[in-house]
Amino acid sequence: MKKDPSVSSPNLTRRQFSKVSAAAIASSAFSFNVLASNARGNLTKPTVVGIGTGGKGRVDITSSDKAGFQVIGLVDTADATKMTAAERGERRLKSVIETREQYPDAAFFTDYREMYEKLGDKVDAVIVSTPDHHHFHASAMAIELGKHVYCQKPLTHGIWEARELARLTKKHGVKTQMGNQAHANDHMRRCVELIRAGLIGPVREAHSWTNRPIWPQGFAKPPAAEKTPKWLDWKQWVGPAPKVEYNANIAPFAWRGWWDYGTGALGDMACHIMDMAYWAVDPGSPARITAQQAGATAISPPVNSKVLWEFPANEYSYRKGFKFQWYDGYVDAEFDRETWSLIKHSEEYNHPDTKLLDGLPFQQFGCVVIGEDGKLIFNRKHGKWFLRSHSGVDGYEWPDQTIARARDQDPYKEWFDAITGKIDEAESHFGQAGPFAETVLLGVIAQQNPNETLEWDAKKMEVKGRPDLKSLVQREYAKGWKYKA
Repeated sequence: MKKDPSVSSPNLTRRQFSKVSAAAIASSAFSFNVLASNARGNLTKPTVVGIGTGGKGRVDITSSDKAGFQVIGLVDTADATKMTAAERGERRLKSVIETREQYPDAAFFTDYREMYEKLGDKVDAVIVSTPDHHHFHASAMAIELGKHVYCQKPLTHGIWEARELARLTKKHGVKTQMGNQAHANDHMRRCVELIRAGLIGPVREAHSWTNRPIWPQGFAKPPAAEKTPKWLDWKQWVGPAPKVEYNANIAPFAWRGWWDYGTGALGDMACHIMDMAYWAVDPGSPARITAQQAGATAISPPVNSKVLWEFPANEYSYRKGFKFQWYDGYVDAEFDRETWSLIKHSEEYNHPDTKLLDGLPFQQFGCVVIGEDGKLIFNRKHGKWFLRSHSGVDGYEWPDQTIARARDQDPYKEWFDAITGKIDEAESHFGQAGPFAETVLLGVIAQQNPNETLEWDAKKMEVKGRPDLKSLVQREYAKGWKYKA
């Protein structure tokens, strides 16, 4: 893949983080100077620490274990050993408890800064499966220490963070992977090859959609403060983000519906559903972004939305450029404060015109890529893809494989193989995932400024003529979490 020129940034001095020992966190900073894990020779069974152990974190940890990693540490703001019997029976805490029980010998921490200090060079790699607002700090600290990183999508909470992780990865030479798992599927890689080989001609547009959010979004003020459970380190959970008082309607599940901690349905799902088309066209940075939506507030993403990215032309796209349209949410839904949930008044979800599918039924998510010579209809969940060609495919010379295939179509094994030297790097490495995440996160900014066309200056990393949006590109961090040059 060609390097996106927008990823480069001026050389900076070595980054420093707040000192991690409990007594010194509030007052000082230090520079990590340990031997990089990847400098210790070829690894046969890399050690890994899971940062975030519930939900997707549990899947990531157990999948990495099966791929060949040795799990030596767990980090979570929820400490299962401090839960009461009643709390241990709560469905959304089940995976946190099960992870601790599955790896009883793994060192446990509620603060990943302390983990990095205590475990040091015993750690070869980390898995970051936290809420979005911790992705950058947990990953950047690991990279500075020479640790390999698997980070869930979206890669970061903000655009500057995505750029910085891409820069740090290149600087330190670690092996990285973003958790958009279908990127490892053979059928996605084959469709990328076919589009790049000209199967549907220069690409004019793509459309992707999802029925999410299925969690609460569109609320105007926080829920009433509740007593923080003894098992939860709430201060650490909030971490670098703006403070909010604890309420069970924020964590452990509904944080995606908060601008300060999550990135809504767009941030959650676009790195999955937009992936194939973005990868195939390789459009770089968009020139313009526009969002239309319903139900968004100053603190919460919309109940449903449409987002349009407009890209300049490149070798895979139409001569007048490439447009990408996103659709999310149920059309007739609203946030209900009393139940703190989304109420659906119908099952109709946002999606493009039905004509685009040529009679095929809409599924809850999918993608259509439209070129001058036809269209390709794609769903990341299964290997069936559908081609509509204007001129037929008789005589078409099917291209050779140009993208390496992941072992067993498994992203964790692909990351393992990169770390152990079997392959050069995983395909969703941060050099690829960073620019992609940046595009998605520009849509998040557009959602916070609906019905306006935002012009993006990728080189300056700013929205043209909108200095007021600078804080959405690069946020300020809470005390004790400053990321200093």
